[in-house]
Amino acid sequence: MEAYDILQAVESNCQARVLATVIHVEGHAYRKQGAIMLLMADGSMVGSISPGCLEADLFAYVPAVWESQKSQMVEYDMRPADDFGWGETIGCGGLIRILLEPVSGEMLVSLLAVKAFLERGEAVQLVREITDGYSGIAYSLHGYEQVQQPYPTATYLLEDHVSDRQSSLSSHVSLFKPKPRVIVFGANADAMPLVQMAVSSGFRVVVADWREAYCTEARFPGAEIEVAFPEQLIMQLKLNAQDYIVVMSHQFEKDALFVKEAMKFSLRYLGIMGSRERTEKLLGGIERPEWLRYPVGLPIGSEGPVENAVSIVAELISIRRGVDKASSIERVERDSRSRLW
Repeated sequence: MEAYDILQAVESNCQARVLATVIHVEGHAYRKQGAIMLLMADGSMVGSISPGCLEADLFAYVPAVWESQKSQMVEYDMRPADDFGWGETIGCGGLIRILLEPVSGEMLVSLLAVKAFLERGEAVQLVREITDGYSGIAYSLHGYEQVQQPYPTATYLLEDHVSDRQSSLSSHVSLFKPKPRVIVFGANADAMPLVQMAVSSGFRVVVADWREAYCTEARFPGAEIEVAFPEQLIMQLKLNAQDYIVVMSHQFEKDALFVKEAMKFSLRYLGIMGSRERTEKLLGGIERPEWLRYPVGLPIGSEGPVENAVSIVAELISIRRGVDKASSIERVERDSRSRLW
């Protein structure tokens, strides 16, 4: 999920200097192929590709990469059995190749264009055509509909392959997908730990409420804010099939109206806070799709706002990872001990 955060840093911070991308892994590694990190001119970084053991060494390459304006490939081989320093520090014992690219020129333009794709809710491929021992790279963008093979669901992936056009050229394809959006309807105090955990877990979070006094950056740092009544909120939010919604305003009529309007769309997830009886009454005769979940959250016996937030975010993550595919009806049938919130 950190790919979007890196793109934001590229757009907003002129100190962005070098993008580090894991382009090849053999054996076990802390981060998989496709992991990225942004190295800044002031020595700070956004993202990570190791537990902290490679970053200091990578920073040593930044001045040369930036001044030469040429990419460079760096290799770390932790496979030798007698290399106890690397093996113990990085905790993997594998081989990792990392591509270092100056964030300027064509590369900068390409990353900004990728961010624009993601903000429109569109996935995109960034294709690198590499020559001259990684020092020469040409960039191009391709819409996700042009992808010829299925990829696992993830925010950022990198697929290595060698082009058959000429032996001296290889292609590296990075697939970016939009950051999943969680919409929290209800800006009450118990939404604050939920929003904090969802932001920290890599979701793009929107707090939606009709009470402007509740919707402040101080209460919900890192989240976007939408203030309007339910009917207008639905129009402003422009819901899509990848959205997650948690309804928790605790005002029955407002919750019911928001749910009624939201369920006119196909969503990834809609969780409603409240007892099963309250939710059944709230839904009335509305058809209940498989992505509707109530009571909201995983049944961990949670109590209070913080534990409830853990339960809800855990459910969001399980759905994002494709782990929990149970419908709300199946959940009600199997969970006779449903919580009363």
